[in-house]
Amino acid sequence: MASLTRVLDRMLVVLEEEVLPVTQAAVTAGNKVFGAAVLRKGSLELVVVGTNEETKNPLSHGEISCLNRFWSLPRQGRPEPSECLFLSTHEPCSMCLSAIAWSGFDNFYYLFSYEDTRDAFEIPHDLNILSEIFHCADGAYADENAYWTAYDIPGLVAQAPANARAKLQAQIADLRAQYDILSERYQRIKGSGDIQLA
Repeated sequence: MASLTRVLDRMLVVLEEEVLPVTQAAVTAGNKVFGAAVLRKGSLELVVVGTNEETKNPLSHGEISCLNRFWSLPRQGRPEPSECLFLSTHEPCSMCLSAIAWSGFDNFYYLFSYEDTRDAFEIPHDLNILSEIFHCADGAYADENAYWTAYDIPGLVAQAPANARAKLQAQIADLRAQYDILSERYQRIKGSGDIQLA
């Protein structure tokens, strides 16, 4: 696979140029701010993008929409999940964690943590469900297990070579600013659709 710096840069570019625009349109329709993408491990080529579509179906989280698009691709030419990187804007909820495992992806990367989702985005349901249903305090699931390994993008950026770190941190700061604006927009209009856990 490509160097860590190249992978992180590519993921942040995909989030900004591919995932963010479709999520902006979805938020305008009353959906949450979550999105996802699948990239090929070797070339880092974008395979598919998805975003939250809960106003159509409460199960259509960003990751689920992305997975549905992935599995809707023609079998001929569709890469194996093991050949791909799964990228999520936010740390996946318990349903999406399971969907990633059921789909055969051996990894996922996320930009915003559960704490970010709860505090900065005012959407506490991921942590609440993990705690109430699974007795998983503070969202502390096994981030390395028999199914997949989870990677926190800001944590990986902290491990990047010093000469690349500042650029990657600036990319994250820019994405955070754009998602803050998107979150404010969602908070203003939420509850106007059929979302069960707004």
